[in-house]
Amino acid sequence: MAGPHLVVMAAGIGSRYGGLKQVDPVGPSGEIVIDYSIYDALRAGFQRVVFVIRRDIEDVFREKVGRSIESRVDTRYVFQQLDALPAGFAPPPGRTKPWGTGQAALVARDAVDANCAVINADDYYGPASFAILAEHLRRADDRNGVADYAMVAFRLRNTVTEHGHVARGVCTAGPDGRLASIVERTRIQTFGHAIRFSEDGGDAWTDIAPDTPVSMNMWGFTPSVFDALAEGFPRFLRDRGADPKAEYFLPSVVNDLIQDGKAAVRILPTDEKWYGVTYQQDKPELKAFIARQVRDGRYPEKLWS
Repeated sequence: MAGPHLVVMAAGIGSRYGGLKQVDPVGPSGEIVIDYSIYDALRAGFQRVVFVIRRDIEDVFREKVGRSIESRVDTRYVFQQLDALPAGFAPPPGRTKPWGTGQAALVARDAVDANCAVINADDYYGPASFAILAEHLRRADDRNGVADYAMVAFRLRNTVTEHGHVARGVCTAGPDGRLASIVERTRIQTFGHAIRFSEDGGDAWTDIAPDTPVSMNMWGFTPSVFDALAEGFPRFLRDRGADPKAEYFLPSVVNDLIQDGKAAVRILPTDEKWYGVTYQQDKPELKAFIARQVRDGRYPEKLWS
């Protein structure tokens, strides 16, 4: 079986951050967050990288990312567009951005022909996370109509920022230790030592345990996931497509497959601390963390030298 592929969702606009955060340097030699994800993935044995981007950022993305990556690993580009819809559907008036992580993963379908991981471009996951996911993907195999998927689970306290709210897939494990359900909480925030979430952006906040396992969109899939995404997208568009802010969430699709008995999702726990650039204020902390990793020998000073 071919080595696993890595799908990197990099089409996000980054509106809260205030710029094209996917190509903003965080390393000592101009490296960006994606560089560290690719570096860790290659060390873990991934053999193809598929970037999901927007056409309007293609030139700058290829210049900043492709120049370093393409000579080291089989690299493909696919495009997430607002109008990349099934036949019979059109974007509603007022909608300006694509349809979320479910659509982003779906557009990679023709570029993936092996088991694959799906990650965000602007999240730092850590080498241990890629190692455990690659190990799962090397042996993952659908059986008896049940898909064999996996999710790297971070501790919630390792994934929050002090500078605003974040969205996280809050996970519940079943008696067998596999993922029983995942609920997308779009507004999770720290309040001193407490972590809380609010429903639909309201004023009521509910405490959530700091060690709660959460999804950071670091998934392991067999190719059957693309059939599920393609089947679910028209239903989503019929039910919610008129809402200009509705998103086709990848975790929601996985959750539906679990509830229908069509997928079993192994929870792969990691103690790695997530870092990201959700907000501009997050960048100094991430840069300081990378500098420490370089000093400790975890990464070379010039990542791609």
